[in-house]
Amino acid sequence: MRQNEYILVTGGAGYIGSHTVVELIEDGKTPVIVDDFRNADLKVLSGIEKIVGQSVICHQIDVCDFQAMHAVFEQYSFTGIIHFAAYKAVGESVEEPLKYFDNNLNSLLVCLSLAEEFNVNNFLFSSSCTVYGEPVNSPVVTEESPVLEANSPYGATKQMCERILSDLTKSGSDIRVLNLRYFNPIGAHSSSLIGELPSGEPSNLLPYVTQTAFGILDQLTVYGNNYNTIDGTCVRDYIHVSDLANAHVKGLDWLTQQTGTLNEVINVGTGQGSSVLEIIHTFENVSNIQLNWKFGARRLGDVEQIYADVTKAKKMLNWSAQRTMEDAVRDAWNWEQKRRNETTDNS
Repeated sequence: MRQNEYILVTGGAGYIGSHTVVELIEDGKTPVIVDDFRNADLKVLSGIEKIVGQSVICHQIDVCDFQAMHAVFEQYSFTGIIHFAAYKAVGESVEEPLKYFDNNLNSLLVCLSLAEEFNVNNFLFSSSCTVYGEPVNSPVVTEESPVLEANSPYGATKQMCERILSDLTKSGSDIRVLNLRYFNPIGAHSSSLIGELPSGEPSNLLPYVTQTAFGILDQLTVYGNNYNTIDGTCVRDYIHVSDLANAHVKGLDWLTQQTGTLNEVINVGTGQGSSVLEIIHTFENVSNIQLNWKFGARRLGDVEQIYADVTKAKKMLNWSAQRTMEDAVRDAWNWEQKRRNETTDNS
């Protein structure tokens, strides 16, 4: 892609989006961020700019706002779209399902309507391993594993979005779709200039760990210790966010080399499962800090164990995860310390 070929990145100031914007720029592409910052911080933009050494394009609007999005499409000639913008907390989705269905489905519909109108045919969708539900027979899932009933409204929205995309490609549309089914992104950019910024109490494990270590939270609760796993705690495929971001660049490059309409699905993970306790012990080893944690009751909507078969990503995208869990934990801890110390210095 040439420098003047723009890539729309919805939710591009979010956790995964911001790291993907960095990877896109470093690959010579020109991302255009659209984000209303309801789940992001404006300071993320300066962090991105410090990493890449140039200004970034950002429009602060709601992706569900059709007229505002239409104006963005009129301003740029997009060659591709990466659609991140969505609510993503499993627990919150159980408590507020309508909020999730409204935002996650409508944001996709707006993007697709405009992609059709403006002939933007390369569409990369931010999907999730939650579409597999609770795996049967084996915790290792391939792209051919059955899509079972989702354990949460969040997972259901990802399934519905994939169905919408599938039906669109069957309708005679020229669109090319790549669904990247992520596993569990963790870590932060190695520069400590961007990372995960949960609002309120974190719903993801590693920010909960780092905030507990720093003293922001009093104690970490591990939800459930009687699962049928290696140590009784849930098992996930934890992938460094920068590796995940790089998969989007590889995925977009692959899409642009295809012809005709298509709808492809690829798992993005490390291919290894790690338990909650393994993450805790890895953090303690990396940081030399003893965490204050306890076991709590199981959390509604949690899958027991799941991790990826990543054969397809290696074969089709020539992509595989390069960073270790220790790398991710270290980067997350460095990011936590840096931003907390900056807050203290500025107060």
